[in-house]
Amino acid sequence: MQTAYITHPLCLKHDMGAHHPECPARIHAVEDQLIASGLLGYLQHHDAPEVTREQLLRVHDAVYLDTIAAAAPKHGTVELDGDTTMNPFTYLAALRAAGAVVMAVDLVMAQQVENAFCNIRPPGHHAEKARAMGFCIFNNVAVGAAHALAAHGLSRVAIADFDVHHGNGTEDIFRDEPRVMLCSTFQHPFYPYSGADSGNEHIINVPLAAGAGSTEFREAVTQRWLPALEEFKPELLLISAGFDAHREDDMSMLRLLDSDYAWVTGQLKQLAEKHCQKRIVSVLEGGYELHALGRSAMAHIKMLSGL
Repeated sequence: MQTAYITHPLCLKHDMGAHHPECPARIHAVEDQLIASGLLGYLQHHDAPEVTREQLLRVHDAVYLDTIAAAAPKHGTVELDGDTTMNPFTYLAALRAAGAVVMAVDLVMAQQVENAFCNIRPPGHHAEKARAMGFCIFNNVAVGAAHALAAHGLSRVAIADFDVHHGNGTEDIFRDEPRVMLCSTFQHPFYPYSGADSGNEHIINVPLAAGAGSTEFREAVTQRWLPALEEFKPELLLISAGFDAHREDDMSMLRLLDSDYAWVTGQLKQLAEKHCQKRIVSVLEGGYELHALGRSAMAHIKMLSGL
């Protein structure tokens, strides 16, 4: 049983400007490390399809979808918020990014692969039901979770989010959906300045103070995430895999190491073996220091693949 690797050339064409941290080189940073490690050839490669409107409507408002489609420029760029810009390829890239996660869910549910990694952009976990923000347009991981519920009849889906920023969009979408458990660690106080005082029985938020590192992160996972996930017994596990809590990433002030990403992946893999028939779908979110991103993602994918 292989690990699927899903991406699309259009994800490289979404470009928000020369100095924007969420840049096309992020896709190459991950892929270059996979090539250098010899791992890329062992993965099952897929081109992401376009997500359908029906699949997007499970998590986004119809008016929002129409607004985004209408905003897509034929030339130049359009700002959706202070951080999030569309160029002529952005809308098409966003359709493929969300479509990648739908494909990944279908592949693991059909037992064609054990797990999958979606090397995609734009990222998704800040996108709310009716709002683009924080580099995100469609909430890719939420689209995948909702697809698992609607198309595959699952009744318990979990999302683990270790991006340095709180996944406010994912929480916004699933706050009142007890079939989806969200477990999240994030720096706080920090963009988007949410999560520390929200949450409920199925939204497990663990804010971490600036300067926190491996010890605090591993305690959050072992003391908060894993007990909640054990009780929840998910049938499918999705990961919002942001690598911007790395000590070399100046986007934040957390101090995680490559080895922490390998470790948390191993912990989640054990849980998935016990409850999910090994089914994991991992989705790239943040990570902006290209060397740290490449190494961390490679450690994550290496652990997923068991190679």
